[in-house]
Amino acid sequence: MQDSTYSLQDSTFIEQLSSGYCKDPFSYLGIHAIENGVIIRAFLPTAISCQVINSKGKIISAMTKIDDRGFFVAELIGKKTDFSYRLLVQYADATVDIEDPYRFKTHIQELDNWLFAEGKQLRPYEKLGAHLVTQNDVGGVHFSVWAPNAQRVSVVGDFNHWNGLVHSMRFHPDSGLWDIFIPNVKKGACYKFEVLDRNGVLRLKSDPYAFASQFRPETASIVSGLPSIVPVEKTCRNANAADKPISIYEVHLGSWRRNIENNYWLSYEELANELIPYVKDMGFTHIELLPVSEFPFDGSWGYQTTGVYSPTSRFGSPEGLRYFIEKAHEKGIGVILDWVVGHFPVDEHGLVYFDGTHLYEHSDPKEGYHKDWNTLIFNYGRNEVNNYLSGNALYWIERFGIDALRVDAVASMIYRDYSRSDGEWIPNRYGGRENLEAIEFLRHTNNILRDESQGGASIAEESTSFAGVSHPTEHGGLGFNYKWNMGWMNDTLRYMQKDPVHRRYHHNLMTFGMTYQYSEQFVLPLSHDEVVHGKGSLLNKMPGDCWQKFANLRAYYGYMWGYPGKKLLFMGNEFAQGKEWNFEESLDWYLLGEEGGEWHKGVLGWVKALNHLYTQTPALFEQDYSPEGFEWLVVDDHDNSVFAFERKAKNGDSIIVVSNFTPVVRENYRIGVNEFAEYKEVLNSDLTCYCGSNVSNVEKFASEEISSHGKAYSLNITLPPLSTLFITKVKNIEAKPKARAKTKVVKKAVKKKTK
Repeated sequence: MQDSTYSLQDSTFIEQLSSGYCKDPFSYLGIHAIENGVIIRAFLPTAISCQVINSKGKIISAMTKIDDRGFFVAELIGKKTDFSYRLLVQYADATVDIEDPYRFKTHIQELDNWLFAEGKQLRPYEKLGAHLVTQNDVGGVHFSVWAPNAQRVSVVGDFNHWNGLVHSMRFHPDSGLWDIFIPNVKKGACYKFEVLDRNGVLRLKSDPYAFASQFRPETASIVSGLPSIVPVEKTCRNANAADKPISIYEVHLGSWRRNIENNYWLSYEELANELIPYVKDMGFTHIELLPVSEFPFDGSWGYQTTGVYSPTSRFGSPEGLRYFIEKAHEKGIGVILDWVVGHFPVDEHGLVYFDGTHLYEHSDPKEGYHKDWNTLIFNYGRNEVNNYLSGNALYWIERFGIDALRVDAVASMIYRDYSRSDGEWIPNRYGGRENLEAIEFLRHTNNILRDESQGGASIAEESTSFAGVSHPTEHGGLGFNYKWNMGWMNDTLRYMQKDPVHRRYHHNLMTFGMTYQYSEQFVLPLSHDEVVHGKGSLLNKMPGDCWQKFANLRAYYGYMWGYPGKKLLFMGNEFAQGKEWNFEESLDWYLLGEEGGEWHKGVLGWVKALNHLYTQTPALFEQDYSPEGFEWLVVDDHDNSVFAFERKAKNGDSIIVVSNFTPVVRENYRIGVNEFAEYKEVLNSDLTCYCGSNVSNVEKFASEEISSHGKAYSLNITLPPLSTLFITKVKNIEAKPKARAKTKVVKKAVKKKTK
């Protein structure tokens, strides 16, 4: 072999490969056809010699070292490109038998490139990321990443000593994707992408599509393989429907309960064995998990994620999370995931400036920077970014069995001027403040969930009056199933924080929500946001002495569970934790022991009773979003701070809810009702078992033919102090004809006879 035969072609590629900026290594390295056979080229830095061997280990040919930087060449006469070979490489301290990654074909097909570039790849994670595959009977990992403006991308990891010159990837100019199959890489291997960016800067990036990641502060991605599809748990999916009871227990897995010995987190498996039975016993229908996608900073609670496809390693493996969800489903508990697609952090190993350009984010800070959170806003106008995020919605639902996604900070997504002063934002193409691309992304994603997820739901945390959040996209809405009712939460908490003597002047705060109740499908949230950042606990928002604080909170919960809308309660609020939530500590479970007396047990028992009554009473949930499901009975008694309303099921069954928000016992309180019937009190927040004063309506009682509040019949009952009552009808009473009516009939009959 003469060097002159290869000098022109070789010198160009040798320079590019050894300098680390070759964009097309597969056109030179590996096996290629020549006139009488094939030529095999290999780049093996620090290797002394190399030989070509067949699949049985027999030496076929020695390779010629044509450059001291580690380039080897061999011509095999009579062979074809489907020849299956390996390389026997001699280093200074060892001889190794390796597969040549450059003899394997790409897993990215022409259709994949087109779908990805057009934003039509429903499940991009099936191609991108790190996939355990077998090619030509050889096991290994197929890696793929999007970095259209990079000069070179390599896979580096513990399998190649993190050397970026060894495994340069194949570039697909039509899509901007890079890929390579690396033989014999095992599950559990750590890796990153070494990116020589457009400006010649070398960047070490975690895989945006990684299915597992190292525990912080380490930031490498981990080869784990794409999780298998989880069969749909139809009972839990059906439980997402608008006419079903939904009572959500919102949980931060890192602080619900911790290991007593060392204050360390519980694993997914431990949480499954402790949290799931607790939630079931308490009567909640769903668990909502604060974000579990990998995130670098504990203090973000998961809301600043660097790996949306990677379950956080804090609590174990992806398999552990799948186990947790499976156990929830076995108990009939649906699982909701907080999904953060509004922004991402600026950590260098993450998405920021990924290939030397603003790839995932906007280039202009007026469009792409959240000054409140020091994070970057996704560029929803890019097809590939839409693919990355909308595909992630399906990933969690199909590959983990998540039943619903709660989308965080929707208001920050749909408004360009969110938390910005004049001059700090760029209007849309029509001069408006709406982020049209984000709106289209949300509609697109919700349509995908509707069509592909077999009942998976989406919930918007949207804090403004943006119209149609939970309306179908074909009617101009965003397509969410539900929207958090932040207005109701703010108004009612403001009311409850008032001293009872002043509540009469703020009566409308408890009733105003009904003026817009049927504009959206609402969830009533008492979330983690209400018990952090100096806001204190819900208990400490309540006025009065100890007895009044607990009584106020029980009465408030009763009002909430009776009011139309699905329910959400953050962990710890179910037993009235006294101090503000701290993500670094376990909840104060000791309060349910002797130290907490009976107060906290009383609230816990009340919430449990509310959940069980709620889930067993169709009148409290079937018609949340229909005017036929609700009627005010007492709406204007601001002097006494009393509210009463009736909730109605589709079949006509009903339940009456009465709240007295003053510490005064109101005897002989009359409430107008629709029916002449016998009633009974089925739930009372003031009972001794809830640590109340035990004022109640013990016996069954009947409505009377005394008109009140515009009704022909009324109840005369006793209202306990700072309480909520639930009253149901036992049976109808047949009304007797009135005496005056009889007299009139007789008189008419007598007059007829006289005539």
